[in-house]
Amino acid sequence: MRSLFWRIFASFWLAIALVAGLSMLLGRALNQDSWILNNTPALQGLAETWTERYESAGKQAAQAFLRQHKDQYQVDVQVLGENGQHLVPGTFPPRAEAFESRQKNKRLPWRRLTTEYVSPTTDKTYLFIYRIPYQVLNGWHRDSLLWPISALVIALVVLTVFSLLLTLSITRPLNRLRGAVHDLGQTSYQQNSLAHLSKRRDELGLLATDFNRMGSRLQGLIGSQRQLLRDVSHELRSPLARLRIAIALAERAEPQEREKLWPRLTKECDRLEALISEILELARLDANLGAVQPVKLEEVLQKLVEYVHITAPEQQVDINIAPGISLDGWPNMLERALDNLLRNALRFNPQGMPIEVKAYPKDGAVIISVRDYGPGVDEQHLHQLGEPFFRAPGQTAAGHGLGLAIARRAAERHGGKLVLDNHAQGGFCASLIITTQAEAKS
Repeated sequence: MRSLFWRIFASFWLAIALVAGLSMLLGRALNQDSWILNNTPALQGLAETWTERYESAGKQAAQAFLRQHKDQYQVDVQVLGENGQHLVPGTFPPRAEAFESRQKNKRLPWRRLTTEYVSPTTDKTYLFIYRIPYQVLNGWHRDSLLWPISALVIALVVLTVFSLLLTLSITRPLNRLRGAVHDLGQTSYQQNSLAHLSKRRDELGLLATDFNRMGSRLQGLIGSQRQLLRDVSHELRSPLARLRIAIALAERAEPQEREKLWPRLTKECDRLEALISEILELARLDANLGAVQPVKLEEVLQKLVEYVHITAPEQQVDINIAPGISLDGWPNMLERALDNLLRNALRFNPQGMPIEVKAYPKDGAVIISVRDYGPGVDEQHLHQLGEPFFRAPGQTAAGHGLGLAIARRAAERHGGKLVLDNHAQGGFCASLIITTQAEAKS
């Protein structure tokens, strides 16, 4: 993964190193003896010209050349032979030379440079000593800063380009994320709007990938809520319409007939209350339920079996719980989910056949299955089971289609899922797959 942190860190580090390096190189270059000897106009060609005149015209011509050179460039020159003696008087006064020898550790008003030159004709070696006043040297520095300044300008341009590219590599993805956040707030988020950004292999790419998942999840939740509201309004209309009809009939009926309508009104009110209770139960599953706690699965199942014996004493429930099951979660939520699965099995299980409840661990999860021996469900409708208010065609048992939806949402809150399928040996099987460690979600 190409980390954005290291990209920014490397860019700033290289920028600082480049500027610091150029500054150091510039300072060293402008003060090196070789640089001054090779680039100062007052010294270029001086050794060659003096040697030629000295060897061809003699000492006087060579001395005259040095004096003429000093008048033009204000640079003092001394020339020593191979024996270390002055070949010509030069232009540097003896008193100044004595003063220089006494000021060993002090700054002098001139820069002293030395270089050797070998004559191509006589092979003799001459030592040239130059003394350039700092005033002259600084003036030449100011005139010769064109290429260092150009190099510095080029470096700044390069750094500006790098900074611009780095800034764009950060701000453009952030602007895309900002637009995606805006679209998400307007419920018009399109997942492909961040498809290109999610391909990046840095922190912004990971953020875009996570944002895509979040956006898809939120869009799904928003769509589910809208569908749920439509389904709720549709399901509530039927009992309300029946209530209105019953009330209208009761208003017009005779007292004796009115007494017969009261049980009908009571029944419709009970249905409406049960529907509202299931809708509220489904909504509560998305609320913050607090910290998870150990679930005593055997106690929960025994409690539900006792309820079955009260409501349907003719039905038999066989429980088989594997030993050593450890499950953490929300007991009330699991109890409600299992209660709905048992109620669903009771509606379709024929008398004389037991309802089988099994609980066993598998692959780090706990599977709780409830099997009945009813007619089952057509294969084409299995994938729709668990959706709010969906009831398989031809189903005559009472219910609103919310029991399996509650069970499925409870399994999801525990990090698992609800598996619904027809049993291979007949009947229907609903299995809650619950991870052993659930996480509290808001």
